[in-house]
Amino acid sequence: MKHISTGSPFEATMGYSRAVVKGGWCFVSGVTGYDYATMQMPDGIADQARNCFTTITGVLAEAGFDMADIVRVQYTVIAADLVDDLVPVLGEVLGQIRPAATMVIAGLIRPEMKVEIEITAFKG
Repeated sequence: MKHISTGSPFEATMGYSRAVVKGGWCFVSGVTGYDYATMQMPDGIADQARNCFTTITGVLAEAGFDMADIVRVQYTVIAADLVDDLVPVLGEVLGQIRPAATMVIAGLIRPEMKVEIEITAFKG
């Protein structure tokens, strides 16, 4: 088993790995829209989602996977009225991959967070 970190302060304080690789599977923890190099968060949900996918792409690469290996995704969005702004980014990034997906409308732990994206990838 391999544990991957992005160096986010949340990983250490909350006791989790950004991703865990086990066999042909890569489980990526929920990623929010921070730019982890600067710990800055854009205001809009579309830009937050782009940051999420930038982080996810890097984590998958470090784990030996790529975006085409994504088989499942879960989105947590803080309000249903934000979904229309989010959908185009999801289509751009995952439109050709088309993983199984779930979207949940729920609160997140910080007020600036509008979306959290969790993925599972499989390389069989």
